[in-house]
Amino acid sequence: MVAAHIDVRRERPEDTAVIRSVVEAAFGRSSEADLVEALRRERAVIASFVAVLGERVVGHALFSRALIEAADASHAAAALAPLSVIPDAQRQGIGTRLVHVALESLTARGERAVLVLGDPQYYRRFGFSVHLAHGLDTPFPRDAFMAVELVPDALTGVRGRVKYPMAFAV
Repeated sequence: MVAAHIDVRRERPEDTAVIRSVVEAAFGRSSEADLVEALRRERAVIASFVAVLGERVVGHALFSRALIEAADASHAAAALAPLSVIPDAQRQGIGTRLVHVALESLTARGERAVLVLGDPQYYRRFGFSVHLAHGLDTPFPRDAFMAVELVPDALTGVRGRVKYPMAFAV
């Protein structure tokens, strides 16, 4: 399996252009790459990781700050978007490895929960659940909006509106 040979590391300043290429290739358009750049300009990025095969960047995962505005307080969460793997490297475990390493890193740095909009069958393998996000109000479809707790019970009893960085335009 290719994923065993993948190095996952934090992005470096010199990765910016290649990350744009990876994201555009993965989605077949520029809107997600534009989102990455807008989140950087907004200084909303809390972590960004690349997957490297040999010397080639083949994947990218970006996490930005989201806030869950509850009646009693605001609760910080990380938002995963986008997750990108170049087309010729997809379905080889690269995205899975990238997300696993990123979630371990976010846990180590004290993040409590991560939110994502995506395919429940894919994200379930990382512990993401529609059920964990049921008390959160977002403009996204409920059947594709999920959360994972990096700290046990981090979302227990949390109800409120999710506020994303302005770059998401939601």
